[in-house]
Amino acid sequence: MPAPSANYGWSFVGSEVDPAALRWAKKIVAANPSVAGLIECRLQKSSAQCFHGILQPGEHFDLTLCNPPFHSSAAEAAEGTQRKLRNLGGKKAGLNFGGKANELWCEGGELGFIRRMIEESAAFARQCGWFTTLVSKSEHLPCLEQALRKVKAVEVKIIDMAQGQKKSRILAWRFSGMEVRPPA
Repeated sequence: MPAPSANYGWSFVGSEVDPAALRWAKKIVAANPSVAGLIECRLQKSSAQCFHGILQPGEHFDLTLCNPPFHSSAAEAAEGTQRKLRNLGGKKAGLNFGGKANELWCEGGELGFIRRMIEESAAFARQCGWFTTLVSKSEHLPCLEQALRKVKAVEVKIIDMAQGQKKSRILAWRFSGMEVRPPA
């Protein structure tokens, strides 16, 4: 069965801060002919930025998706892994089920990353219909909603999700600068 992007004519831009991960992403896309011409992979040269250097002048996107680093340090990530393993009844040590450093933690952790993302998104209000990110910690929502008010997002949605005992949510926001086009 063709990938949804091929069925609907969707196209995507994926970004990565790690050059090795970007090379692998490009190989995976190239190995799947049904999406090879629909997905472009771009290197984000600054781990402090989300959209600058990725979204180019004149480009328009209906949606951005983000799965941010959740932790603020290697120690915090290791503690999270140990908690998960205890909850699953496991005894093996390992780092968050195989994630790499830049995928698992960054300065300020999840809250800091998403705050920076929100601030930066305002500069791209006319280029994107909706900005979205996964939020793992519900206690971060009040601070994030305050950040969205500060940048004058015109609409904010919080979509709750659950998989077994794991609960998370998607935070979505938009500005008044761009109309969302219906799918083709």
